[in-house]
Amino acid sequence: MLKNNRLSYFILILSTIGLGVLSRNIEGVPTFFGDTLYAVMVFFGIRLILKKQSQLKTVLLAFVFCYCIEFFQLYKADWIVAIRRTTLGHYALGQGFLWSDLFFYSIGVIIAYLIDINFVKKQ
Repeated sequence: MLKNNRLSYFILILSTIGLGVLSRNIEGVPTFFGDTLYAVMVFFGIRLILKKQSQLKTVLLAFVFCYCIEFFQLYKADWIVAIRRTTLGHYALGQGFLWSDLFFYSIGVIIAYLIDINFVKKQ
């Protein structure tokens, strides 16, 4: 069991990032897998930063963050498009709005929540 501390969340974040990057480099892995992992990473990032907040608040903040990132993709100013063309900008901000991404972000947040309540031991 993992202990409920910042190091555990940091390791979960790094593992999720590694899986996400790997999923983009393996042919045949659907792109929605990366979107789901992005939401998992966001959830654990919020848990890392706001460790003392309730899990429900973390779930809500993760939903808001992921949904805002997706809706922000509708904004097409030249400066943000230039950022999105970089590798890091593409991974962090995405390229274009898709309704299906909201679904996969939701799945990712739920998966992260289930990992948190079932495998991250409470102190």
